[in-house]
Amino acid sequence: MTDAPDFRDTVFLPKTDFPMKAGLAQKEPAILAKWAAEDLYGKLRETRAGKTRFILHDGPPYANGDIHMGHAMNKVLKDIIVRSQSLLGKDAPYVPGWDCHGLPIEWKVEEAYRAKKLNKDEVDPVLFRAECRAYAEKWVGVQREQFKRLGVEGDWGDPYLTMNFAAEAAIVGELLKFAESGQLYRGAKPVMWSPVEKTALADAEVEYEDIVSTQIDVAFEIVESKVPELVGAHAVIWTTTPWTIPVNQALAYGPEVEYTLVEKDGRRLLVAADLVGSVSARIGNVTKTDRHFIGKDLAGTVARHPMHRLGGFFARPRPLLAGDFVTTDAGTGLVHMAPDHGEDDFFLCKAHGIEPVFAVEGDGKYRADWGWLGGQGSVINPKFNGPEGPICADLREAGALLAASADFQHSYPHSWRSKAKVIFRCTPQWFIPMDRSIDADAATPIVDASDPVGHARGNGATLRETALDAIERTRWVPEKARNRIHAMVSGRPDWVISRQRAWGVPIALYVDRKTGDYLRDPAVNARIIAAFEAGGADAWFTADHQALLGPGYDAAHYEPINDILDVWFDSGCTHAFTVEARYGIGTRADLYLEGSDQHRGWFQSSLLESCGTRGRAPYDAVLTHGFALDGQGRKMSKSVGNVVDPLKIINESGADILRLWVASTDYFEDVRIGKEILAGTSDAYRKLRNTFRYLLGALDGFSDAEKVAPAAMPELERYVLHLLATLDAELKDATAAFEFNRYARALSDFANNDLSAFFFDIRKDSLYCDAPSDPKRRAYRTVLDTLFHALVRYAAPILCFTAEEVWGTRYPDAGSVHLLTWPEVDAGWKDDDLRMRWELLRRYRTKLTGEIEPLRRGKVIGSSLEVDVAAISYDPGEAALLRSVDLSDIGIVARVEVVDGDPAVASLAEGSDPIAFEVSKTEAEKCGRCWRHLPEVASDGALCDRCDTVVNG
Repeated sequence: MTDAPDFRDTVFLPKTDFPMKAGLAQKEPAILAKWAAEDLYGKLRETRAGKTRFILHDGPPYANGDIHMGHAMNKVLKDIIVRSQSLLGKDAPYVPGWDCHGLPIEWKVEEAYRAKKLNKDEVDPVLFRAECRAYAEKWVGVQREQFKRLGVEGDWGDPYLTMNFAAEAAIVGELLKFAESGQLYRGAKPVMWSPVEKTALADAEVEYEDIVSTQIDVAFEIVESKVPELVGAHAVIWTTTPWTIPVNQALAYGPEVEYTLVEKDGRRLLVAADLVGSVSARIGNVTKTDRHFIGKDLAGTVARHPMHRLGGFFARPRPLLAGDFVTTDAGTGLVHMAPDHGEDDFFLCKAHGIEPVFAVEGDGKYRADWGWLGGQGSVINPKFNGPEGPICADLREAGALLAASADFQHSYPHSWRSKAKVIFRCTPQWFIPMDRSIDADAATPIVDASDPVGHARGNGATLRETALDAIERTRWVPEKARNRIHAMVSGRPDWVISRQRAWGVPIALYVDRKTGDYLRDPAVNARIIAAFEAGGADAWFTADHQALLGPGYDAAHYEPINDILDVWFDSGCTHAFTVEARYGIGTRADLYLEGSDQHRGWFQSSLLESCGTRGRAPYDAVLTHGFALDGQGRKMSKSVGNVVDPLKIINESGADILRLWVASTDYFEDVRIGKEILAGTSDAYRKLRNTFRYLLGALDGFSDAEKVAPAAMPELERYVLHLLATLDAELKDATAAFEFNRYARALSDFANNDLSAFFFDIRKDSLYCDAPSDPKRRAYRTVLDTLFHALVRYAAPILCFTAEEVWGTRYPDAGSVHLLTWPEVDAGWKDDDLRMRWELLRRYRTKLTGEIEPLRRGKVIGSSLEVDVAAISYDPGEAALLRSVDLSDIGIVARVEVVDGDPAVASLAEGSDPIAFEVSKTEAEKCGRCWRHLPEVASDGALCDRCDTVVNG
């Protein structure tokens, strides 16, 4: 007995050094080092110089702490977009930036002080600022390396930092533009205030959390009224902020609300008729009376403060004032007014000549000289406000406390940094008005005379109108974001730009001590900016103010303002000192991209800053993404223990896995990430990598001499070129729409369904066994080459490391894949007639595979190559289609015979298809080289005619 011949060496198996096992965590750092050594970013700028520019302006993260999943998602998405625009042949620079000022950094430095039992207020401000700068520099360095590890390509050697001297000078320059055009004022209004951080907060710095507060009902005795029977009765108010009672100055009623008197323990109480039931539930059963009043009847009524016996402020009359904001949704229908601590309170009282008294200090305690509870607090302390706290105790002793309970659940504002409760507090602050007419003719000599953006007037008379117009002129992705920011800008108050902190850009203004007006002098402004350019913002705190003012002014007559700017103003100016500074005055960013919370943050501050100084938005388009949640859809929290660390994923699985996850999500909404989700992403990556590995192996030794023109190719190859042209158009459309989830899905589906499971499967016999000169094999390899060049480019924006590895494996000396441009795919390859033919053939192939499967499961056969097929056609057109192709090749079976079925029994055809298949095990012998069962094979293991020709000539 002799051994069967071994034909393995005659089969053309794919050959490549590209490993199936990715090892991304180990390979990616080496690729990063290669990019740095070759200055890939610099080469990209050289290669794309003069091309259409696409600017994605980076929103600055705070330079404090390691990056989290939100950072990773944001930066990866930006990088995918920038790389995709570069792939389209555009000059797409990316300048990363950091927000280096403000409370996030200052708070961390203060924490270190507190640990050492040091008081920050006793430290030299310049020294404290230096420590803040050093802290920010440290974290800029750390985060820079972490962002680079994500594969984010950018100008890492020259990022923008809001604390750079040039940036600080530009920020103060932008402020002075507002000043020159009269768009600044100083006023006392209630603003969000953090007693813990001792500073005003912007809306974007506040988040709401559910809490339980003390609710109290308090009786104010009426001492004067046009309605005689009200005198001696008590107006009842309800509040969840007991600490505001010591600052009460009036009561408010609804002019159209119906009120009634009820009796309780011998006292007559005035409440809204609709709220008698809920009031009774809190204070105990009351007795109703028939006395009813309309709110406007209360005009001229005066009450007295429950603590009137303290005299002074507390002995003043408390008028009842008509307020349109008073409703009967909750409470008593009467609202106590503390103009220091509420916006409605402030404006209603101001209209009646009642001014704030500034009783609560910055740390949340009452002034030491305040007549009631002086020096006590903090007002955000639950025990201080509680039923047994000093406020309730004193009110109870005065006979004014009708009810108090620590059980009211509601949403309340907190500082998103310290997580502590905030309050409304009236303090002198600097504001940018939203509804003041912009002086378009005001000179702005702090910029060059040729500066085309030196005037603010846009398509609106006020900042609000200009901003709303700019919103309509901007592309918002997704479109629903337009309504969100429009509503926010429509209803927002004046912009509070001052903060009572140390680390930031100062509001570098001089205020006349007599008039209270700030100085507007171009020469002074120029000297201020020059000082900032030379020494940064510290120059203001160490300045010789007389030198800055010059000989025309006496420094003794002017107050230099030491409040610092809201950090949102800082970041709102980044378009000026980054986009315009690097690409020319008047240049606008093509795209801003951040999380959806930035509608009230960076998107809005940038919009308002640019509209106030340039009359237009700083961007052409804005994309917003959702937040990264854990695998169960919960917000990530260290206390819950569900934080998914991007650095851990990178170190274990590689950045490309994280990048593919980002691209695969519907990032316009909140997205989920966890072990199971990442496992699915890894599987999708493995399939894509396997596609590239197959292409590399199948193209081993390929050269241009082997190429075949599309017109000379078999139908199957031309059909795949049609599919490629269709994919190309889809990916371009997805790129234009910034829909990379659609992009990634289309790319994966094409690779998995059209190539691996279909095209590659059918043509592996030709690749392995046809002669190298065979026209079909040459056509197949020509298409594989076309596919390789297309797919490696398509994948590059998302799988930046893997695409580089793939490209370098085939072309080790050809430079980076990221220097390439979009593949040249001929739209003429599209052929709808061919598409319709092959869609039918694919459907029949799938059906045939299903018919064969029972034979495989029953172990009648081991491979579909052992199957003979009778294709029974009940439609002449379908029969012609099947006879026009090699169905045994397409179905990967031994033999297919197309049989004309009897139209009279067409209903017997399974389902609605006019084709039925009968399958059986073939009796033909197996070729020892290609393993196909063919009639010309004389005996098992002998060669078929094709293989005999290839092997023996």
